[in-house]
Amino acid sequence: MKTLILTILASLMPLIGSHAATADFNNVVPLPQTITAGKGKPFTLTEGTPVYVAPADREALKAEAGFLREYVGQLTGIGLTTADKLEKRRPAIILAINPKVQGREAYALTVSERGITIAGSTAAGVFYGIQTLRKALPVTAGEASVTIPPTTIQDAPRFGYRGMMLDCARHFFPLSFVKRFIDICALHNMNVFHWHLTDDQGWRIEIKRYPRLTEFGGFRTGTVIGRNSDVDDGQRYGGFYTQDEAREIVEYARQRHITVIPEIDMPGHTLSVLATYPELGCTGGPYEVSHKWGVLSDVLCLGNEKIYPLAEGIIDELCTIFPSEYIHIGGDECPTERWEQCPKCKALAQSKGIDVNRLQQLFTNRIEKYINAKGRKIIGWDEILNGEINKSATIMSWRGVEPGSKAAALGHDVIMSPTSHAYLDYYQTKNVREEPYAIGGYLPTEKVYELDPAPATFTDEARSHVLGAQANLWAEYIAWPNHVEYMIMPRMAAMAEVQWMPAGRKLYDQFLLRLKHLTTIYDRLGYNYGKHLWKQKK
Repeated sequence: MKTLILTILASLMPLIGSHAATADFNNVVPLPQTITAGKGKPFTLTEGTPVYVAPADREALKAEAGFLREYVGQLTGIGLTTADKLEKRRPAIILAINPKVQGREAYALTVSERGITIAGSTAAGVFYGIQTLRKALPVTAGEASVTIPPTTIQDAPRFGYRGMMLDCARHFFPLSFVKRFIDICALHNMNVFHWHLTDDQGWRIEIKRYPRLTEFGGFRTGTVIGRNSDVDDGQRYGGFYTQDEAREIVEYARQRHITVIPEIDMPGHTLSVLATYPELGCTGGPYEVSHKWGVLSDVLCLGNEKIYPLAEGIIDELCTIFPSEYIHIGGDECPTERWEQCPKCKALAQSKGIDVNRLQQLFTNRIEKYINAKGRKIIGWDEILNGEINKSATIMSWRGVEPGSKAAALGHDVIMSPTSHAYLDYYQTKNVREEPYAIGGYLPTEKVYELDPAPATFTDEARSHVLGAQANLWAEYIAWPNHVEYMIMPRMAAMAEVQWMPAGRKLYDQFLLRLKHLTTIYDRLGYNYGKHLWKQKK
């Protein structure tokens, strides 16, 4: 009898002290546009719940079905199965392509007792519906099931361009972390990975026609310690991505509906080029890959015709690696002092009847024409507006919102990325003594959240030119992957709502409540993040 009682108690133990955790769609970042509570019983997610995709959609949604199984397993421990056909009495999760869903990244998500359906007109829409389901799930500790209340969601992003930039030129990050960074972008519904690959401190992408760029430009012989002090560590530092590795990143991102846009800085921030090819500078050198940070005087000699075969050869190879519509050519922080003293640059300016400080517009227009001829477009930082630039050039507005406003009024497409709201290398707290090193400044999560990339003060025409917004992580003082994660999260979540939600629906206090749940996902995935918003977190 005693043995029988113990056996019964043992069989009941999985039920005693455990309960079905509940999903909450009102706890998602970014919050969907419309969430309508339904009637009836909830859907119960259990071990073996099938994922069904109709035969006609299976090839298009193969990756999405895999991501759904992966995400559910990560957060709940519940293993989903794949079903070749629907069974009448077995609830399932259905993924479907439905052309009636309006918008390339829009989706419709419905939950009833009989199942969950996530539909989009494209695989991207289905993917974002899966992200919403993923972020609504509780992070459980072994519960046998999760209940999901009956719900109908209609959702689509406010902006088509939702970007995040990682600077791999100042500090080089391994391929595995670049993939992890892309996964973080996907979690936050971002669809552009802006990859900053070259700068004064290093050249990070293999160019087979010019192997010296990585052989010499990819490494520096030391790195300054602190804020451009006179102390240098004297250690060789560098690295680069092969073209095969870059293609691997492009494909990894593509599967997650993220476009990789490479940035090759020109005509400024080019000491890694000049250290390799000193004849392309105004003085002829000697040059070295910079140990220090900041804006440096040595830039490409725009009076030297030899710069163009090099630039065009680089562009040729970039276009074989990156299928993106855009190539980012930088264009920021380019001093003119070397040009003002250079006979070649002064002669070119005189021949064109312009001041020497307008030479950059000639360079930009010529490079843009070359890129356009290859079926691509350029993005440049807002300094490229300092001259007559073709309207086909897209402007990334970083020196505030005003340059973007000006560019949009002139008919340029614009991506808003102002230092005031989008530079995540700034400190996220005023108590900097307890913080890892950062470039300076102060940008709390709330300030990021306040950004409106296309405010009501813009004309309708100007607003139509705002493609979206982007946050940036410059890496002068950020050398390690866990430091990257600490700087971008949770501020990246605030940017996600800026990019996805209509401005009128954003409420910071409510965002903070939803953000708390998102941090449980950060914890489960092992992400390092700033905990300044929660005094009890350590």
